[in-house]
Amino acid sequence: MTGTPGSTRPALRLARIALGCGNFGGVGSAPEFFGRGLSDDQALALMDAAWEAGLTHFDTADAYGGGRSEVAIGRWIATRGVRPQLTTKTFNPMDAGADHGLAPGRIARQLRSSLDRLGVDHVELYLAHDFDPDVPLAETFGAFEQARVQGAIGAYGVSNFGAAQLRASLAAGAPRAVQNSYSLLAREDSAGLLAECAGHGVAYLAFGPLAGGWLTGKYRRDEPFPAGSRMTQRPEPYRGLVTGATYDALDRLRALAGSRGISMAGLALAWLLADERITQVVVGPARPEHLAPVAEALRHPLTGAERALVERTVT
Repeated sequence: MTGTPGSTRPALRLARIALGCGNFGGVGSAPEFFGRGLSDDQALALMDAAWEAGLTHFDTADAYGGGRSEVAIGRWIATRGVRPQLTTKTFNPMDAGADHGLAPGRIARQLRSSLDRLGVDHVELYLAHDFDPDVPLAETFGAFEQARVQGAIGAYGVSNFGAAQLRASLAAGAPRAVQNSYSLLAREDSAGLLAECAGHGVAYLAFGPLAGGWLTGKYRRDEPFPAGSRMTQRPEPYRGLVTGATYDALDRLRALAGSRGISMAGLALAWLLADERITQVVVGPARPEHLAPVAEALRHPLTGAERALVERTVT
């Protein structure tokens, strides 16, 4: 496998939409929220609904909920008797004060623990959850490649990497995927990283497609943020959106969605799904009913011209 432009390496085959499981037993990888988020029973009900809706790829990480997310998925697999495609990741600490990073020894240990919690012998995709400046990329990818050869992972990639970091990654190894935050309100990767991925046969996976709830319409001008929302729990990635310009853009998007007979969230997801550069969209609903915009987006695909109109509406 190579990372050179024009490579004959086959594209990574992934489900178009994946269920993000970052709120199972916590709120992402933040230790202060471990034990919160969705309970086991709530997580099981959500996975049932997602599977019924046709979502057959589940995305998690070792540090989501301090391991609780992987445990919940493992319980679901064991009790339902079905096996989704799986993505998991490593970098962040499993609890406050624990080690973190991408050293080869830690990767081997964390991957074994992830497989145990998930109750499987391999995962389809294993990601470096962040860039580790203290470990050479070649060492990290060497550990990933060893796991691939041993059959513990199908492919490996990176998450939260910029364009320069991806170029360095391609020089050091053969990452097959990049998973970054991307939405109508967070389009930084459009300027360079998406082209880098397309040129090197690297799959691009978009998480945060609804920008922490901003693209659902739940945040209203001059109104307090709803209790339990991302803006009341982990608002840091989205503080920059609290502006009059954002609310103006959302008002225009709401009007456009209404004229098309679709929700804002459904339109925002349809905009992503209409982009051929994006391999997979990772959605993270908190309740089964939050899967409705996924179905809407699939029922209302956008043409190229319609996608451009949506983009102009929020620019």
